[in-house]
Amino acid sequence: MVTDLPIPARAAPQGRIAIIAGGGALPVAVARTLADKGDRPLVAVVSGEASPDDFAGIECFDVAVEDLGPLVARLRKEAVNRVVLAGSIERRPRLWAIRWSLRLLKSLPRAAAGLRGGDDILLRAVIGLMEANNIRVVGAHEVTPDLLTPTGVLTRRSPSAQDRRDIEAGAEAARAIGRLDIGQAAIAIGGRTIALEGVEGTDGLLERTVGLRDHGRLAGKTGGALVKCCKPQQDRRADLPAIGADTIPATLAAGLAGTALDAGHTFILDFERTVAAADEAGLFIVGIKPEKDHE
Repeated sequence: MVTDLPIPARAAPQGRIAIIAGGGALPVAVARTLADKGDRPLVAVVSGEASPDDFAGIECFDVAVEDLGPLVARLRKEAVNRVVLAGSIERRPRLWAIRWSLRLLKSLPRAAAGLRGGDDILLRAVIGLMEANNIRVVGAHEVTPDLLTPTGVLTRRSPSAQDRRDIEAGAEAARAIGRLDIGQAAIAIGGRTIALEGVEGTDGLLERTVGLRDHGRLAGKTGGALVKCCKPQQDRRADLPAIGADTIPATLAAGLAGTALDAGHTFILDFERTVAAADEAGLFIVGIKPEKDHE
């Protein structure tokens, strides 16, 4: 006798994935990693923040920060159901210049609140707009987990006892400004924090440290640590801290001994090249235990 057997449930199709690419190396690294894995990512290149030239061989299109309506329409047309927000956006969209669709007009209050708030509030507003249109926002760490910082010392050089005091002080400060939605990084020298990241980002923070050294505001010409931490309230789907090979010469120019990063909550882009550059420069890179709220 033939009996009816249950039909195995099929996994829901993942659909195409898109990357909304701001400035910096992260969106490029995510796009390349996905392409190398056989995916067919679509990249929305934010005008004035990133360049299509960085994504050679990968399908991409330009989008202005105010083009919310056209952006969502294009993603839906391309059957995109997952989006990664990656890279920095220096210029905030102007509410009066946003190109709305009828669907997006329903989200006007949420968008307006996001534009008036800090970076974290704005990111949450954008995520809400996407998900209101059945496009799921996923974190870069979910689709490219191999870019995440592992725990422990990653370089030939290990932090000294003084370095670890600097790391502890820098981590405390970085998390404090993260709670205020100001920045994600701090620099500590001699066991005290001497500079905090602002709107200029990590590059500007390191440049300011060079200036402090040149003006004799700091004791000694070398020593100290750059510490980058995930904001305590961070939505991990966007704006996780990152370093890459380009960070190493700037760290060296600032006279620092190395960099510490929240393990599992920060990215190291082009991992092998970045670690090799740190080894060549005699710097350390270490993944530190994140705050308990992020474990």
